[in-house]
Amino acid sequence: MEKIGRQVFLYDFYGELLTDHQKSVYEDVVLNDLSLSEIADERGISRQGVHDLVKRCDRILASYEEKLHLVERFFKNRKNVVRIRELSAGGDGDSSEVLAEIYRISGQILEEL
Repeated sequence: MEKIGRQVFLYDFYGELLTDHQKSVYEDVVLNDLSLSEIADERGISRQGVHDLVKRCDRILASYEEKLHLVERFFKNRKNVVRIRELSAGGDGDSSEVLAEIYRISGQILEEL
């Protein structure tokens, strides 16, 4: 997953665990695509301070993902749901095989909950 995409997903899942100040600056960089200089000027802090804060937030969010794996589970479950939809649309073999595959995949999803 590309860096910005990963940052967005990590923020979506764990952003509420950051402080208000961290959230605000991180949103400006990642979601609002403001430059470090723009944020620094707006907030009256150094560009390096903004850079350090963003890096710290990246490490914090990545640490939560390492422990909780919510983003990983989300993508795995999404992939499984897409496969169930494909199977239920038909055309992938006889109905007993399709139902068995749907049952297996749904079991995997339930194990993740």
